[in-house]
Order: sequence, then C-alpha cells, then structure tokens
Amino acid sequence: MEAWAEKAERIRKGEEENLWDTFRARGYVKDIAGTDDQIRELMRRKRIGAYVGVDPTAASLHLGHLLPLMPLFWMYINGFKAVSVVGGATAKVGDPTGRLQTRDEVSRADRSMYVTKIHYQLKRIWQNLDRQAARLGYEKDWAWSRELVNNSSWYNTTPFFEVTNRLFKRMRLGPMLSRETVKRKMAEGDGMSLAEFVYPLMQAWDWWEMFSGPRGVCMQIGGSDQYGNIVAGIDAVKLLRDSEADPNKKLPADLLHTPVGFTVPLLTDSAGNKIGKSAGNAMWLDPYMTSSFDLYGYFMRRPDDEMERLLKLFTFLPLDKISKILEEHNLDPPKRHAHHALAFEIIALVHGLPEATAIQTRHKQLFSKDSSTPTPPVTPTAAGELMVYPDHPTPSSTDLAVHFRPDIQLPRSLIMGMSAARILFAAGLAASASDAHRLVAHNGAYVGGAPGRSAHNNVIMRDGEVAFQTVKSWFPGDTKNFLIDGKILILRRGKHFVRIVEMISDEEWEASGRSYPGEVGKGRLRLLRDQLIAANNGKNANFSPSELARLGEQLARMEREGETALEDADPSKPRTIQFPPSRTRAAELLDKYSRAARLNPHVELSMKNKTAAIDKVLGDAQKVLMERKRVRDAALAEAEPATSEPKPESSPDSGHHE
Repeated sequence: MEAWAEKAERIRKGEEENLWDTFRARGYVKDIAGTDDQIRELMRRKRIGAYVGVDPTAASLHLGHLLPLMPLFWMYINGFKAVSVVGGATAKVGDPTGRLQTRDEVSRADRSMYVTKIHYQLKRIWQNLDRQAARLGYEKDWAWSRELVNNSSWYNTTPFFEVTNRLFKRMRLGPMLSRETVKRKMAEGDGMSLAEFVYPLMQAWDWWEMFSGPRGVCMQIGGSDQYGNIVAGIDAVKLLRDSEADPNKKLPADLLHTPVGFTVPLLTDSAGNKIGKSAGNAMWLDPYMTSSFDLYGYFMRRPDDEMERLLKLFTFLPLDKISKILEEHNLDPPKRHAHHALAFEIIALVHGLPEATAIQTRHKQLFSKDSSTPTPPVTPTAAGELMVYPDHPTPSSTDLAVHFRPDIQLPRSLIMGMSAARILFAAGLAASASDAHRLVAHNGAYVGGAPGRSAHNNVIMRDGEVAFQTVKSWFPGDTKNFLIDGKILILRRGKHFVRIVEMISDEEWEASGRSYPGEVGKGRLRLLRDQLIAANNGKNANFSPSELARLGEQLARMEREGETALEDADPSKPRTIQFPPSRTRAAELLDKYSRAARLNPHVELSMKNKTAAIDKVLGDAQKVLMERKRVRDAALAEAEPATSEPKPESSPDSGHHE
C-alpha cells in the first residue's frame, strides 16, 4: 500500500488529478449519496472497491447498461478494485423501480440463458477493456483488479435466517413505505408484492457481502433510476456495520469504512426520450440483436451537438484529444469525424478492435461519395450462425467469439440419442467428430451442471448461477440430467466459446430445412458427391471415398479460412457448394493420378470425367457468386438512395445522417 500512499500524496499536492474530479469533468455524476468532499477524500486516501450490478432480465446488455459501467472501468484502469455483479438471484424478483406493472414471470430456462449470455458478454467487454487501455497508453500494474461475480453465489449459501436476523429485523417500515416507487406502484399500479418490497434490501445485502469482505467495496455506481436503491443500501450497510457482534469482524464507523455511491445521467435519444429495454428502443450489445454495423450507424446518426458529451461518457480518450477531434470535425462537419471516432471506440470496447476496424472501413466505403463499389456490411446475423470453433485457435480467439452465436437449436433425436462428442460437433464447438472426441478425452469441453458429479447422477446447475463441469463421455440417456427445464443444454469450449442449445422436436427441425454438422444424410461428402455427379450429367465417374474425403477436407479448410461457404439461403431448394474462383483442385487431381493414367486407360478416362465434373461445379458456383453479389449491390443501392452526397448545410439534420 506504500505505492497508493505515494499516489495519495501526489493528488494532495495537485500533481495528479483525483479520479472523482475526472468523473465530474466527463459528466458521469448525476446524483450522489454522500458529499463531494467526502467521496473525493475517500478515493484519494483509500484504494476502495466499487461495483455495478446488472440483473439479467433480457438476453443481452444494452447501451444503457454500458453507461454506469464506464466509471467502473475508469476506476479499474486507475488502480481501484472493480466488481461487476450479475444479479442471478435478484433477477428472480425483479427491480420494481420506476414500474407500475409487475414484471412478467421468466422461465428457469430463459433465466439461465440470460445469466449465461450476460456473464460472457461482461467477460468479453472486460477483456476488450484491457486492450483498449493498452492502446491508449495505460500500463497495467499490480493495482489493477477486476472481478465478475454472481450474487447467487452467496444467496445460495446464506441461510435465510441470517439475512432476516441481521438485516430485516433492524429495518423500519416507515422509511421503506415512504419511497416513491412503493407509493406510486401501490396507488397507480398493480400493487406491490412482498418480494418487490424487499428488493432494495436484497440489493443492500449484495453490497454488504462485498463491503464486509476482502473486496472492500465502499462505492456503488448505478443507473439514473437507482438513487433510491443506493441510499437504501447505504443505510442498510451502515446498520449492518454498526451492529456487528463479532469484535474480530467489526469495522470502524470512519471515513475509510463509509459506503458512498452515485448515479450516472439518463441516456436519451436526440428527442430527449429514454433509451432502453422498457422504452422499446434499446441498442443491444449482443451482435445478433443489434449488429455491430447497426450500432456503429446509431452513433453516426447522433446530432453534432451531442458529440462532446458522448465522447466524454463512452470513451477513454483524454479531454485534450477529444477537443482536437471536435476541432477537426468542425472544419468539415459532413465528414462526421467525431462520429466515426465515437463509434469506433465503442465498437472496440464492446466487440473488439478488429471488429471496430472492419466495421469502420465498411461504413466509410459504403457511405463515401468517392466509392463506386460500396462494400456491403457483413454482419454476424448473416454469417455467424454457420461459424464453428476454429481448429487452430490463435490469440484472436476472443475476437472470433464475437461472431460465435451463443444460442442455437438442435433436434431432440440428436440431443437425446447421440454421444456428448457428437453433440459438441453438431453444436459447432468442434471442427469434426474426431476433434470432439479428442476434446472430451482431454477434458477440454464443459457442460452446465453441478460440478464434481458424474453424468448419470448429475443435476442441472442452480437457478440463476453459471456453473460448469468437465464433459465426460456419457450414455445418451444421461443427457436429460443436464437439461434445464427439459430443453436447454449449455456447452462451452475454452474460455470464450459458449453454446446455449435449445432442444426442439424432430418435426420442427425437419420443417425448418436446416442441418447440423455430422447430420446423417447431409454431410459434406454426400453433398460433394451429389454436386459432382450432377455436374457429370448424373454419372458417378467412380469417385472413391478417399477421393471425396480429400476434396471434403480441402473444402472444410477453405471454409474455415473464409474463402468459401456452405450456403443454405433457400431451404426449399437443394443445398449447393460455393467454391472460390480457382481450379487448383482439378490440377491436383490430375497430378495425383497422372502416373496411374499413363498405365491404365480406364483410369485416364475416369480422371477426365472427374476433372470435367469439378470444373463444371467451379464454374457454376462462380456464376452463383457473381449473381448474388449483383443482387446484393442493387439492393444496397436501392436502400441508400441519398447517401452518396452530403445534405445541404441549411438542413437542420445536416451532417447527422448516413
């Protein structure tokens, strides 16, 4: 702590800025629980912990969640202890703040899906933050500390009597009944349940768990509507601190052990309306709910006069850098230099630097008046569902995970009738069936369940938790022990690649026209054989299994490298293979069989037939590719008729639309 004491002294002398003053300057502070001087001195003298809580009431975080997380991220890169809490337990009740109607009941399966997806969303954003900080010159040191926790971890182990005895019996009803949320919901809404009434106390217990332990969390940061819950939490934490009976655990009631908190401003659109799930206009951070291209475009359409505020709130750029960006923007507003800077930084934080770079390039090409051949946006929605785990993992696996769609559907016959390895392969968590078997054999795959229990006596993971155990080979009859609500199976490979598999009926699967890797009768080799035979006027040309296997391996490798794709654009039409515009495979076949052809005329004839068939498939596929590109470009041109020229400066919306 000597280094922190030296830092505190530099701040006292004015040689280094207090982070609280940074928060004020960047506009993060709306309402505070405590005083400015109190919080400023607390943050100077003590390396406090701070937390932001998120209840998983939807399948994704949205932009409104990111705003209170930003000051928490600032605290992390400045050496404070930062904790993000997923409310797996509190989500079962639901925060009644600002609501007149009780939240709809969420099934256990959906809640498990929400908890899992938001957990890994936050995890990915934290990892992107490290890259952002390094790119902007922050050097990671001993003080950087972050933690992602689920409040189910203590609610599932804390006896209800302890919460009742320590907290409930000391709280007075008067102050709780006087809260605006309670009065409005009882007078104007559908009434308030006891669970909703004690929700602030549940949130307060979260804070106490982190305040009283080694985390030392003294600060809570919340959204603009959380001030009442923060104040209630401060009162409860002080009460618990002062009533501690164990002298070894009792904390002093001084400045360094005082809970404080603040809320961030409300995020609104250009018309002043709230942005969020309840308002029906949320910008989701899941690329399958709001594509990164659309999220980038959202910031490109914000008014010029919002740029300074948004750059301060949603980026880690220094204030002098922001001033230079705005100066450059004002020299030529239609170029929207500030908008691009803002959108780039947010996409880099949420989806990673490579994604931000790619999306910015596409936006500039698509909407540039100098671009005669605009590049269309390639969104995860279009390509991500077919992506499987890369068979050669690299340091960019975190970036690849951005396009790895977590929730998919698979048929009941597969889930209940096949081995764990076949399910992993079908779910896209392995490059092949043999890869899946190796993965299971080397303890490289995980399934949501009760850790430490075998498959035949396992039980589903606790409601509201994210808990995994290593996948072991199990009998198909044991799969039911891992199914949440009898239909959801959660699988994971490595740290980043998660699949939330919904089991559907075989009839529904068949009607959908889809297929999965390894599905009987729909494999690559069968598809390849059918295409080659069709290209050879219905003649087999004596393609052996080994020849097809070699071609299939080449095709699979090229797919993973992004050179070609297995398309299924119209389920009513036969599936086709798209090859790249090259004929190297035909040449390779000729080379491999040239010696045999010289010795056997029948082999030579068969070889010519095979080569002709492959050439025809390549040529037909290239025509399909060119036609699809023509249709796609025409559709984009029709959808964006006025984007090639900037609007006149006299227009009130000049410079704000793409």
